[in-house]
Amino acid sequence: MKILVTGGAGFIASHIVDAYIELGHEVYIIDNLITGNRDNINPKARFYEIDIRDKNISEIFEKHKFDIVNHHAAQIDVRKSVADPIYDTDINILGSINILQNAVNNNVKKIIFASSGGAIYGEQEYFPADEKHPEYPVSQYGVAKLSFEKYLYAYRFIYGINYIALRYSNVYGPRQNPHGEAGVIAIFTEKMLSGITPIINGEGKQTRDYVYVKDVVQANVKALDCNESGFYNVGTGKETDVNTLFRIISSKIGSFEEKHGPAKPGEQMRSVISTKKIEKIMGWKLTTDLEEGLTKTIEWFKNKHNL
Repeated sequence: MKILVTGGAGFIASHIVDAYIELGHEVYIIDNLITGNRDNINPKARFYEIDIRDKNISEIFEKHKFDIVNHHAAQIDVRKSVADPIYDTDINILGSINILQNAVNNNVKKIIFASSGGAIYGEQEYFPADEKHPEYPVSQYGVAKLSFEKYLYAYRFIYGINYIALRYSNVYGPRQNPHGEAGVIAIFTEKMLSGITPIINGEGKQTRDYVYVKDVVQANVKALDCNESGFYNVGTGKETDVNTLFRIISSKIGSFEEKHGPAKPGEQMRSVISTKKIEKIMGWKLTTDLEEGLTKTIEWFKNKHNL
């Protein structure tokens, strides 16, 4: 199949590009390289350096006639979305609609969308959250992700285009940017390898569901053949607090004393999602636990710094 991957130079999507190419698909990448890294681009993919808001994207769609669009390009920093909601909306809603409208105009069969399990559900009423959990996002980032899911539903109703929205928990792994994406695992690992003690926000009791990027990639592979439009959680169903995360990473790199700073205002205290739906409908299964995933991630960062 001919597959367009937006944000294909980024952390998660570059791994997806690699998997699609390995499966024999013809892959094209759109990325403006603001947060993406040119080094992540698979040389077997056709690359266009362009913003998803650019109207000239229509020429790319018209020229190549894609079968599937995998849409990962986004403003990905929750805190930036709070600080600059207009910028976040411009990219994550208007830019996404530009991609979606071009997909419809050029008879794309399916959109696979990188959504957010943690941000969409907000402060959870029960744990883990399944896809029937109420959706009350507490950040502009979460509002934008949920909004585009509604656009996908409407476009399927109006135009018949199929969609899969994958609601990720906190994804980590090789290629994650410790500076631009606010991924705590990447930040802790980078600082500790540099001999710096990371500062834990607040008491460190806030929990997240940390899923390894390889398992997220497999969800995107399974989504290629899934004909049941809708949204699907992708996570582990397990909570890990920041203090525990700090201790595990520290034990693998060196011995660092826990230091705590002020809590971030408005930060969610608990977040964990259920994956029963994607397991049942797509046959997806978690393969990498946190201990193994952290070991692989730390090794990648060590190799990056020649340690």
